[in-house]
Amino acid sequence: MATQTVEDTGETAHTVEANPEAVVVRFAGDSGDGMQLTGGQFTLSTALAGNDLATFPDFPAEIRAPQGTLFGVSAFQINFGSHQIDTAGDAPDVLVAMNPAALKTNLQAVKPGGLVIADTGEFTKRNLEKAKYAVNPLEDGSLAKWDVLAFDISAQTIEAVKPFGLGNKDALRCKNMWTLGLALWMFGRERAPIHDWLRAKFRGKPELAEANIAALDAGHAYGETAELSGPLKQHHLEPVPSAPGLYRTITGAEAVSLGLVAGAQLTRLPLFFGGYPITPASAILHHLVRLKEFDVTTFQAEDEIAAICAAIGASYAGSLGVTSSSGPGIALKGEAMGLAIMTELPLVIVNSQRGGPSTGLPTKTEQSDLYQAVYGRNGDAPMPVIAARSPADAFECAIEACRIAVHYMTPVMLLTDGYIANAAEPWLVPDPAGFAPMPAAFLAEKNAKDSQGGAELLPYARDAKGARPWIKPGTPGLMHRIGGIEKAEGTGHIDYSPGNHQTMTDARRDKVLGVDVPAQHVEVGENSGRLAVVGWGSTYGPIHQAVLRARRRGMDVSHIHVRHIWPLPANLGELLRGYAKVLVPEMNTGQFKTVLRDQFLVDAQPLTKVSGQPFQIAELEDAIATYFDRLPGDAGGEEVAANLQQLPNPEAGHDDGTTPRDLRRHHDRDN
Repeated sequence: MATQTVEDTGETAHTVEANPEAVVVRFAGDSGDGMQLTGGQFTLSTALAGNDLATFPDFPAEIRAPQGTLFGVSAFQINFGSHQIDTAGDAPDVLVAMNPAALKTNLQAVKPGGLVIADTGEFTKRNLEKAKYAVNPLEDGSLAKWDVLAFDISAQTIEAVKPFGLGNKDALRCKNMWTLGLALWMFGRERAPIHDWLRAKFRGKPELAEANIAALDAGHAYGETAELSGPLKQHHLEPVPSAPGLYRTITGAEAVSLGLVAGAQLTRLPLFFGGYPITPASAILHHLVRLKEFDVTTFQAEDEIAAICAAIGASYAGSLGVTSSSGPGIALKGEAMGLAIMTELPLVIVNSQRGGPSTGLPTKTEQSDLYQAVYGRNGDAPMPVIAARSPADAFECAIEACRIAVHYMTPVMLLTDGYIANAAEPWLVPDPAGFAPMPAAFLAEKNAKDSQGGAELLPYARDAKGARPWIKPGTPGLMHRIGGIEKAEGTGHIDYSPGNHQTMTDARRDKVLGVDVPAQHVEVGENSGRLAVVGWGSTYGPIHQAVLRARRRGMDVSHIHVRHIWPLPANLGELLRGYAKVLVPEMNTGQFKTVLRDQFLVDAQPLTKVSGQPFQIAELEDAIATYFDRLPGDAGGEEVAANLQQLPNPEAGHDDGTTPRDLRRHHDRDN
């Protein structure tokens, strides 16, 4: 974690330039080369330098793929700059390739003219064969459209750590630190925080700490002293204008964990988390284990079913029950979700989506569990569904899920995905005083009168929101039945008569449809016009940037991003009908598009991607452009040109010194 405090100088933040500077760097190597660790520490140094950033860790599903093979490549991409950053970047400006397989799997993504840094020490005949290279690409001229800096990083590392007496195998494990040192020099980053981190990491083995520090410093010194001509040079990026406050880098898994704890504190409930390890959801359990001092109990169950059932039991006993998984595990939890819906107990279910059915693509991102979240249970089993749009946004979404679960006595599903869970971005740590308490209420005495005027308990009597009372077991005089069989209206006695089942089914449906959902707002653009690009979840960043760019070209396009997937905002249908066309980009085969068509009878058009990779800004720009056949400067393009002149700069700073990122972070909470 990196933290940075930005002081309030009383000055207004300057306007962001129309084409501000940013750099995309990708580290790629074998699964054992430490690319995720390298990227994570470069992210820390970048955050401390005050740049805005977004990251994309991309690693193989195999626990340990054969060394040097194409399917064993692990990569970490970071986009950082002196302006608002919403995505991890389309194409790398710099690729650090630690072996031939890393070069082959990542080279085509690099911008023409970009810099490729390669470790020649790994370009052996055997490694070239593993990567399916007939000849060495560093020698055959096939890299002519890129700047290439190829030298023996392996040998440089071995030489740097020689004083510590490490064998070749252990010495080469420091290679990622040498590479990190070179990257720190290239972008003017401080080494001291990495020194401190290494000494803390290897506290019990100080010789390993010092060896890694020596490798880091050697890589940095190489950049300073090699005096290479050509592409290797230092590049400075100014800090991004930011609102004053304490900042830290945060991943989606960390944000969900902190948001769940904050939600439990605001509802004044102990938190019980029942989970089972599954990629990419496991990190939530890992983070919550460290937060026991906040009245958090964690339970790693023997399977997914036991995990959710334990969480339901905890909610029955008066705690806030939480469970998490990814698509396959959510499927296993399906029957128990129906139990929570039938018993009407609060429960938060976090679904960190990943690619494909069955095992699918365990380490790749997708948005293909929307049908599962909204519709995927037996019987009529309605459940509120919320989707986070970024790592930082997952914090407030988790709090919102806790609020709905407790106040409406219902399970709630919070959707993230592999990109959100693993990616990191700067987060302005919010003031706890900015969140209103939302305490849970437990029934303490009988809540009705019987026919003789005596006190009577109706455990399924409903308040104005349609929620039944929450009764802690053991409360004197409030013994009642609970279970999965249909309940009689009011009393909760077993009753599966036709009329009662109709009544209770309608009541559960109406309660969920009546959840207070904020009105939908437009992120960028007007409330009506030619085209609305409607997104949900992690597509926010690329949609946001693509729409901004399209509007600067004079296109009448707006961006709408939906947090509350079910129930949908009440004004969303009317809002969508104000546009001539609606485009819905999502990383599935068109699931949210179907929901919008079903609910609002709008002609929503899908833009789908299921490659396991996030959308690129350019992909969305191209899709938007197909709806506009005239551009400024084209014959007959006067109307679009006039629109261009009238549009404000959507990335400009604001009079109060805030930036678009600051406003975006606080918008939903303020509303």
